[in-house]
Amino acid sequence: MSEPMKVAEIFGKDVFNDTVMQERLPKKVYKDLKKTIEEGKELDLATADVIAHEMKEWAIEKGATHYTHWFQPLTGVTAEKHDSFISAPLSNGKVLMSFSGKELIKGEPDASSFPSGGLRATFEARGYTAWDCTSPAFVRHDAAGATLCIPTAFCSYTGEALDQKTPLLRSMEAISEQSLRLLRLFGNTTSKKVTPSVGPEQEYFLVDAEKFMERKDLIYTGRTLFGAMPPKGQELDDHYFGTIRQRIAGFMRDVNEELWKVGVTAKTQHNEVAPAQHELAPIYAEANVAVDHNHIVMQTLKRVACQHGMKCLLHEKPFAGVNGSGKHNNWSLTTDDGKNLLEPGRTPHENIQFLLVLTCILKAVDIHADLLRESAADPGNDHRLGANEAPPAIISVFLGEQLEDVLEQLISTGEATHSLKGGKLETGVRTLPDLAKDATDRNRTSPFAFTGNKFEFRMVGSRDSVAGPNVVLNTIVAEAFSEACDILEASDDFEKALHDLIKKYAIEHQRIVFNGNGYSDEWIEEAERRGLPNLKSMVEAIPALTEEKTVEMFEKFKVFTKTELESRAEIKYENYSKAINIEARTMIDMASKQFIPSVIKYTKSLADTVIAVKEAGADMSVQCELLSEVSALLSEVKKALDILKTVTEKASDMEEGEMQARYYHFHVVPAMEALRAPVDKLEMIVDKEAWPMPSYGDLIFEV
Repeated sequence: MSEPMKVAEIFGKDVFNDTVMQERLPKKVYKDLKKTIEEGKELDLATADVIAHEMKEWAIEKGATHYTHWFQPLTGVTAEKHDSFISAPLSNGKVLMSFSGKELIKGEPDASSFPSGGLRATFEARGYTAWDCTSPAFVRHDAAGATLCIPTAFCSYTGEALDQKTPLLRSMEAISEQSLRLLRLFGNTTSKKVTPSVGPEQEYFLVDAEKFMERKDLIYTGRTLFGAMPPKGQELDDHYFGTIRQRIAGFMRDVNEELWKVGVTAKTQHNEVAPAQHELAPIYAEANVAVDHNHIVMQTLKRVACQHGMKCLLHEKPFAGVNGSGKHNNWSLTTDDGKNLLEPGRTPHENIQFLLVLTCILKAVDIHADLLRESAADPGNDHRLGANEAPPAIISVFLGEQLEDVLEQLISTGEATHSLKGGKLETGVRTLPDLAKDATDRNRTSPFAFTGNKFEFRMVGSRDSVAGPNVVLNTIVAEAFSEACDILEASDDFEKALHDLIKKYAIEHQRIVFNGNGYSDEWIEEAERRGLPNLKSMVEAIPALTEEKTVEMFEKFKVFTKTELESRAEIKYENYSKAINIEARTMIDMASKQFIPSVIKYTKSLADTVIAVKEAGADMSVQCELLSEVSALLSEVKKALDILKTVTEKASDMEEGEMQARYYHFHVVPAMEALRAPVDKLEMIVDKEAWPMPSYGDLIFEV
């Protein structure tokens, strides 16, 4: 039996955190670095040299031989280029290990080799990575040995953001500045910074590695493009919060240990709804650190799964017919002295600052519902949103009974005079205590739900970076705060202006509030009557990026330029087209080389049986009926395959951009579904021994 894990001893042991910096850096250098982190003070090269030297010495003590600027290009994953600490050989044949402040602060990866949406031409290769000192460096241990990872931003030679981190940091500055304006109106003179706190819950699937390697669709696309449901799926709800199997428990233990070493506060783990599906959730962190940590979580899940003979699937919909995976983005605003702007208190109707914050957020989400929806758009999420397992594609806000009642008071009478109380939940068992009951239930069908002292954005896809959604949330709320402050700062009677503004926002944006069942058909009809956008697919959501109101907002707060937004829209159209093209070509390959040959072989065997039965003079009606059914389905497969080949070829020949992406969505995707249907029916008929790959049952129940 392995030694018990001593969490307090291993937590953060591979992180160049505040404790390490205090121990190793001269007092003045440490003080200057803290000013940079807390106030944005520029770091001079001499100070950076000292930090780099100590960081290098610390990393070498951890076994590191290389360092990397670890950044987040617009590929959806992280990127890194490893350089060793070795410098020029000495005259005595020894080698010097060095790391300069310049190397710490700036790197130069090839900017033309990453998606840029036209910002960089192939011959314009220079790009820069810049150290994000607000997110601590860490040493990662893997098959390559130990590597010092330095979180960085990535921009072009001409200054445009080519990554997820740069706009996130810009948006964090914007929301901090506007939040402080709002706090000053209420007499807060002590808070110096407001930070969005984020806690992203991560869902994922685990499958056996050997079975994974027998499925081309999983290898190439991360999801099953074919597959019939097994006799048992998730109908009994017995997997959710069920006892964790020993193989999975061993995996989770190793994941936790690896995450804790690099300072990721892995907190909650459990079985999710679908068989083979699980969840891991951290404690909240500042938004940019939370984004970095979530990337570490995803990488660690994949790496440790391989060590346990499994594969981790982060696709939003790995298996049709069972729940897919999302990533709930829990978002709140916290001051540097510990005040949560989304804390309503026991009597929210009396918390006038909270009511202003709340109604500003309602305004922000209502005005920019299309943009918030776009921030969660990817090809995999098209299979998940609105499928009675995730929020609908229609953005709405769940407030709960207590806050909805307060809002209705504001709308009907102009002021709120009371708040609903939670009370007690009587268990009816003498040996159990009565439980304090919240004033509000939860709503799992809501895309944007208030849950006590935070908002939970439930639409994000499981493999996506949470940077994009948080950039949007930070900026749209910064805009709403800014506009409110403009009005209140100019008013002669603050109390009256504040009262009138809260009422005005509550009335004008009440349409975005919905506490009911987001899965119902009635809500779709009601949302249409309210004028709320229903963007069902990624390609329908992307135009929100370049709407005039979007461009004006992002440029006002210096988060994105118009050029940067146009480039991101272009990249998203291209990514969608490429993802669907890969899926379509994979289906064509599998149908042509695996399913059709296997079914033909099975049909021949079945025909031989029919002949043998006929010669024996026995009744062959069952065999003939089966042969006829298989032959008809095989013919249907061939016809659907030919159509898919035709539309995929046509799509591939189109110019990249919006029109191509729309053609893939409206023509290629339906052709893919048409091919899948007869193949899945054949899987239910053909002998298992004759089927060319593991079934759903093999994948989701044998881990």
